[in-house]
Amino acid sequence: MSRNAGTGLHWPALLTGLALMLAGTAYPRLFAQADGRADHGLAVLLFWAMSAGFVRGVGFVPRQRPWRWLFSGQACMAALVLAALWAGRTHGLQFVPA
Repeated sequence: MSRNAGTGLHWPALLTGLALMLAGTAYPRLFAQADGRADHGLAVLLFWAMSAGFVRGVGFVPRQRPWRWLFSGQACMAALVLAALWAGRTHGLQFVPA
């Protein structure tokens, strides 16, 4: 198997990273709680999703297995789902109608 198998642009991950970067730049309150204080847990999850999106999106695949998973497209999606759940829990958002 080629060492470069699976490399190349991964558009869904790259677009996710770009969208998070632009949203966080245009609306920094995305990373804050309702009272204006920083929501560090949400910020960590969103920054992880953004980082994984950029790393995988540009086609870089780390050699070491833990880093390869942390910066994969699946990790990007997992971080987004966890961020949505975190926001729902801490900001009182409902994603499923009651």
